[in-house]
Amino acid sequence: MNAEIFKARTKKLALECGKFVDDLPQKPSIRIYGNQLIRSSSSVGANYRAACRAKSTADMINKLKIVEEEGDETIYWLELIEESLSLNSEKLTWLKKETNEIVSMVVSSINTLRKKQTPK
Repeated sequence: MNAEIFKARTKKLALECGKFVDDLPQKPSIRIYGNQLIRSSSSVGANYRAACRAKSTADMINKLKIVEEEGDETIYWLELIEESLSLNSEKLTWLKKETNEIVSMVVSSINTLRKKQTPK
C-alpha cells in the first residue's frame, strides 16, 4: 500500500466521520456514540502515521494492530448509530465500506510483515 495515499484515506475517513456526526440528531446516546466515533476514526489515521515512523518491523506490526483495533471500533460505533436511528444513508454506507477496506488492507499488511519476520 502506498503510505501517502493511505495517510490521505485515513485522514479523509476521520474528517468524513466528523461531518457525519455533526449532522446527527442531538440525542444523549447519539452524542456519546458520535464522540466515540470521532475518537476512534481519527485514531486510525494518527496511529497509521505512527506506524509509518516505526523503529522496527515488530514496532510497525504493533502500531498497525492498533490501527486495526481502532478501525474495528469505528465500525462498531457506526453500527450503533445506524441501529439506534434506524438510519440508512449513502454517507453511512460509504463510511462503513471505507473503514472495512482500511481494516482489510491493514490486516493484509500485518500478515505480510509477520511472514517476513518468520525465520526460514
